Amino acid sequence: MGKFLAVVLGLAAMAGGVLLILFVWGPLVRDLIFACIPLVLIFGGLIAFVAGISSMKDAARAKQLEEETEEELPEETAEDAAEPESEEKAE
Repeated sequence: MGKFLAVVLGLAAMAGGVLLILFVWGPLVRDLIFACIPLVLIFGGLIAFVAGISSMKDAARAKQLEEETEEELPEETAEDAAEPESEEKAE
């Protein structure tokens, strides 16, 4: 019987808390939510700004690495192209 009573009293306490929040503290909760919206927008915008800058830096770095690879690649292909010809002549 004690466990059943604890469950019933717990549900009653939760219902009372919800009613107090809705009717007594409703305007306070509403004001708190509305006060948080600008902060969420500010910090969300800051995170988006930092992510955008990071993405631009990554793209610039990838382009730089691609250009460096293209500069090194023709030298290697010229050496690779010369080797098969020498092998064909040797046969």
